[in-house]
Amino acid sequence: MTITRRTLLLAALGSSALAASLAGCGFALRRPADLPFSKLAISGFKPNSPMAEALRQSLPRSVTVVASPKDADVVLLAIEDRFDKTVAASTAAGQVREFRLRLTLRFRLDRPDGSPQLPETQLELTRDMSYNETAALAKQVEEAGLVREMRMDLAQQLLQMLAATGQAASRPAS
Repeated sequence: MTITRRTLLLAALGSSALAASLAGCGFALRRPADLPFSKLAISGFKPNSPMAEALRQSLPRSVTVVASPKDADVVLLAIEDRFDKTVAASTAAGQVREFRLRLTLRFRLDRPDGSPQLPETQLELTRDMSYNETAALAKQVEEAGLVREMRMDLAQQLLQMLAATGQAASRPAS
């Protein structure tokens, strides 16, 4: 197979048209949130909380997690970090066909002196997952992956909210 100049030109034209259409629709790769602080204290989570770990992994490199609220610019206080799994659908014989997975995170953002910067807020994600008891082990692995992705998504939403809060605080009053 020989590649002609015409084939190369058509391929280049096609890829540039694709890039232009993606840029025109507002598509952009997800970037880390531009947070208005560099030191964050995280409290209120249970020891070894998967949600707290997802949050730590999602933080940009410019933000350091500190142990003491006194050393932090802001304090993220987890009020509720809950995972629920309920039956969403079942057959007439009582066999489960679908589960509903729900992650709930209620939190507050405080200043180091304890005064609130962001009032109590709740973020919640829900996903439905089909289930088949003949593939129970595979469905267990699928569930673990889904829950991990949900936690990362929730952490990203939280960071975007914190970034927006900082932008609103830095805007001049009009």
